[in-house]
Amino acid sequence: MPKAVWNDTVIAESDATELVEGNHYFPPEAVNMDVLTLTDRHTACPWKGQASYYTINANGEQLVNAAWTYLTPKDAASNITKHVAFDRRVTVS
Repeated sequence: MPKAVWNDTVIAESDATELVEGNHYFPPEAVNMDVLTLTDRHTACPWKGQASYYTINANGEQLVNAAWTYLTPKDAASNITKHVAFDRRVTVS
């Protein structure tokens, strides 16, 4: 079962992730939202839409803009609506 861990904290765990472009997108109910803080960063993907970013707060440390989600993706990416993915600084195994 895929699990996202940073700084000895499990951030997400699910056997129902969506694998897109090499990233596991965890369903929202599988993510510990208590350790994520929405930031003002946004990026655009031509086929997924606008990504919104989170900072991870774990054990007194922060990892800025290390997670992202597509709150209202384009139709082609509707399967990852509100799912959360993590950058390479977070261990997903």
